[in-house]
Amino acid sequence: MNNQFWFDAVGWLGAAALLVAYAMVSSRRLEGHSPVFQFLNVGGSLLLAANTIFYGSYPSTFVNVIWAAIAVFSIATHKRISSRQQR
Repeated sequence: MNNQFWFDAVGWLGAAALLVAYAMVSSRRLEGHSPVFQFLNVGGSLLLAANTIFYGSYPSTFVNVIWAAIAVFSIATHKRISSRQQR
């Protein structure tokens, strides 16, 4: 199998992760600040970023890298708040 197949598969997996995250929050099965939601966002956006780099779609790469950074920031903030509350 060639690289295009693998990068397409990575992109579809990333898109699915983001759609699952959105559907879960929209159906109120997950909270927007939950770690599961944010990890789906990080994973999905990084997979999509890999796909868009392969195809040279740099504006989409930019959006997905920022999307991942926002999710990482949210996870870090949530952990920091949780550790303060446990004290």
